[in-house]
Amino acid sequence: MRLLMIGRLNGELVTASKIAMQRGAAVTQADAVPQGLTVLRARGADLIMIDVGLDIRALVGALEAERIRTPVIACGVAADARAAVAAIQAGAKEYIPLPPDPELIAAVLEAVTSDSRAFVWRDPAMERVVRLADQVARSEASVLITGESGTGKEVLARHVHQKSHRAQKPFVSVNCAAIPEALLESELFGHEKGAFTGAVARRIGRFEEANGGTLLLDEISEMDVRLQSKLLRALQERVIDRVGGTAPVKVDIRVLATSNRNLAEEVRKGTFREDLFYRLNVVHLRLPALRERPADILELAAHFAKKYAAVNGLAPRALSAEARTLVTRNPWRGNVRELENTLHRAVLLASGPEIGAEAILTPEGDAIGPADGPATRAAQAAQAADAARGLVGRTVAEVERDLILDTLDHCLGNRTHAAKILGISIRTLRNKLNEYVEAGLEVAEPGGVRALAAYG
Repeated sequence: MRLLMIGRLNGELVTASKIAMQRGAAVTQADAVPQGLTVLRARGADLIMIDVGLDIRALVGALEAERIRTPVIACGVAADARAAVAAIQAGAKEYIPLPPDPELIAAVLEAVTSDSRAFVWRDPAMERVVRLADQVARSEASVLITGESGTGKEVLARHVHQKSHRAQKPFVSVNCAAIPEALLESELFGHEKGAFTGAVARRIGRFEEANGGTLLLDEISEMDVRLQSKLLRALQERVIDRVGGTAPVKVDIRVLATSNRNLAEEVRKGTFREDLFYRLNVVHLRLPALRERPADILELAAHFAKKYAAVNGLAPRALSAEARTLVTRNPWRGNVRELENTLHRAVLLASGPEIGAEAILTPEGDAIGPADGPATRAAQAAQAADAARGLVGRTVAEVERDLILDTLDHCLGNRTHAAKILGISIRTLRNKLNEYVEAGLEVAEPGGVRALAAYG
């Protein structure tokens, strides 16, 4: 756990720093925001604690501009409620009052170092995967984790890291699908000052940030072929070249990779390098879809019900018999992610001593469950006929546009999930969305939907 303290270490901040070190954190200190950014670029950090009197908004803005995703916690005297509110509004995740409470600081450190998405399983199909993961975790072998979107590939990757001898070192994750191609090289390998427009200072990349620990390349199938060759060299020789750099940099990392695509098929298509595929695929862990591990459904549902009751300050409630039947019969095409969102929603909507079937709803407020009865099929046929009639008189481009934007709304702005549903690559989806934005259309941001449901 690497903690960066920004602010002059006197009084209560000294005490907070000592408490953090007693809890196992490696603490680095910087007097002000510019010095703190220099430390981040050179060494990285898992958490930033900053004096509430400093310019938190400038720090958060700089982190966003340089794509540094380290959470920020503000610290200040307990009586200064106005400063606490301003810190949260400026982008701080939490506010810790001073003088520091040892248990509060310990809880913050624990929240950062532990993964919030618990690894829960019971089904024999999942047990086999976990057993193999445990068996190979202490090796140095690269591991390829595959499975449908939402099955928990990153959660399994974190489990492998925690079971490895690198568990006390950094775990760094890079979503190759979420970062534009032009920026991914710098994100992975870092850059030197002046390497390109906007490179105002040297910055270490994710490879160096993960040094000594584990680097997860999430959705690696979306990486450009040109960049794959540079990645292959890094894996083979354990050296990297910063963008604009003149000397190679040695790194000591273990690489894990995930994909919701069939990488062997991508190799046949020519979109993924065969030599990189074999380098990554030393051990292959395939996560079964949730519908293939039915014994996990109720276990996960109970876990999420308890988790989101605590998050929202509600009393924990069990699922009723009808609700349990409903969740076990649902196909869960979005897998664990869809189940988690559904249970979070159910916790908020339920009334009474149990979570009833009436609270198990889609984001649009519709009932979930299998749709295989005659009445349902007739209704679906009628809806399909209405939809077909609505297409008459419209261009293919208009229909495609609405399909893409509506699907993105359905996925709450998740580009990777939307591309999977649409059956297109994340690059194709990004290009389409860029066209729509340039045309003045609204596009759902990650975690949200458009203000307008459709365009005329």
